[in-house]
Amino acid sequence: MKGLPGGYDFARDAWFARIGAVGNVVGRVTLMTPPHPPGLVDSALMALDRSRNALALRIDTIVGGEAGAVAAAMVTGKRDLLSDDTKDVIREAGIFHIITISGVQMTLMAGIFFVGLRRVLALSPSLALRYPIKQWAAATAILGAIFYDIATGSRVGTERALFMTLIMLGAVLAGRQSLSMRNLALAAVLVMLVAPEAILGASFQLSFAAVAALVAVYESRAENGAQIRDERAGLVAPSPMRARIAALRAFFGHGPPALLFATLCATTATASFMAYDFHELNPYVLIGNPLTLTLIELFAVPCALLGTLLYPLGLDAFVWHYLGLGIRFVLWVARWIGTLPGASTHINVFAPWAIVFLTFAVLSAVIWRSALLRLTAVPLAIIGLYGTMNGPSFDMAIAATGDAVAVRGADGALTIIGRRPSQFTVEQWLGADADARDPHEAIDMSACDRIGCVGILADGRSVALVLDDAAFAEDCLRADIVITPLYAPPGCAAPLVIDRDRLRGSGAMLLRAQGKGWAFDTARAVDEDRPWSPAPPVWKRARAAPEQKANDSPDASQD
Repeated sequence: MKGLPGGYDFARDAWFARIGAVGNVVGRVTLMTPPHPPGLVDSALMALDRSRNALALRIDTIVGGEAGAVAAAMVTGKRDLLSDDTKDVIREAGIFHIITISGVQMTLMAGIFFVGLRRVLALSPSLALRYPIKQWAAATAILGAIFYDIATGSRVGTERALFMTLIMLGAVLAGRQSLSMRNLALAAVLVMLVAPEAILGASFQLSFAAVAALVAVYESRAENGAQIRDERAGLVAPSPMRARIAALRAFFGHGPPALLFATLCATTATASFMAYDFHELNPYVLIGNPLTLTLIELFAVPCALLGTLLYPLGLDAFVWHYLGLGIRFVLWVARWIGTLPGASTHINVFAPWAIVFLTFAVLSAVIWRSALLRLTAVPLAIIGLYGTMNGPSFDMAIAATGDAVAVRGADGALTIIGRRPSQFTVEQWLGADADARDPHEAIDMSACDRIGCVGILADGRSVALVLDDAAFAEDCLRADIVITPLYAPPGCAAPLVIDRDRLRGSGAMLLRAQGKGWAFDTARAVDEDRPWSPAPPVWKRARAAPEQKANDSPDASQD
């Protein structure tokens, strides 16, 4: 169910994940019939998950504090121990990906297996000269990457990183170039075949955009290097411009400048998706990301591998203490970044077509080989940026359940009214409005009593949120707008009435004042009928009526 039109659709993701329902249970759960015993695979996965939980608790206990929770998340993929404050700190610093097992960790883990085994085998001249030790190392790295994916919970982002890693290592096995745009495209196609819904998720968009930018830089550097070699060999005439470009690439190709340049490229490619999906940008990411990469390379991945191997022997404590030192330093820097002015820039909701043009701009910049074709990204980006600054505004937002309403007052800020508004929905409303307030600060509990709530719009019109049938008699006569999760009585005299029946067909709503009327933007499109969002029964009856009438007509054929 979407919290607002165009927002995150939990029902869609739940349907593709084959989750039928979610909820909470108070008290002891008693099964009426004994469950079927788990099979061999399920038993193994359950045992692995119990081991991950035990390891996460051990790391958290040894390291301690918020650093312990971050360490547990980095090693095992378990984020349950993280506090909201810690999440906010690393999010505002633009380094939230340190607690996700994704591309960087997967690549480093596979690289440790690949490079480590290859170097060990190369110690033997007989093996190095007579056997394909590079392919042997790649095959071992494939097995190591698959095990790492399973051992860390096989989340969606981890699976995508695994697909890309397997394709790259598969190219090594086949004797082909591993890091290429073609292999990235194959990984994207494979992900879409296995999980087609992933293309609408932020993780897919961010990971593939970042990798595409890095691959484009790598291919451009390789092409320029080949041209330099041709010049030195006398195959082509020397070019002063190419020499200058080569000097710049040499400077940004090694050490800290290379890390900053890679961060800049990846950040630029993912900025539009970050703003579109999360309505937020972190301008100091050039500080946070190099720190993140350093932490992952020098602390997280080596410690995860060594500590997990020593854990059964009880000799892993010193490894987690070492990991904790690096995490505490990064958290200290993250808190400092959070105090800087403009550390977190909030973005309004985009025009629906803006992200399309921005996506084409990124693709044009990374796919084309010639500079002329890459310049086509500029007009596409300009059109997309225009759409980001001209997104739809709203004066009122209504939850899909009808039990909470956001009202824009005379001060231009949103006020949330409702007895117990969903925090997730309120976060979506505030994010779409580029409002940095905490959801609890925006909720006005004084506007509600036992049977309803009242809000006042900027133009003075009153909004009544009716939560009990007893409030209809007064609010239908006095309020300009009546909103309710109940069924409104047919005689309600308010100029605009939005009740349970109407919301069932429209889902969440955004309303924009147009004179004395309203423009509506609904989460559910007209005649929308999808497996995760079935049409209301009244729509199905309406569509079936013409067919029934045709079957009942005298001209209908009889068997």
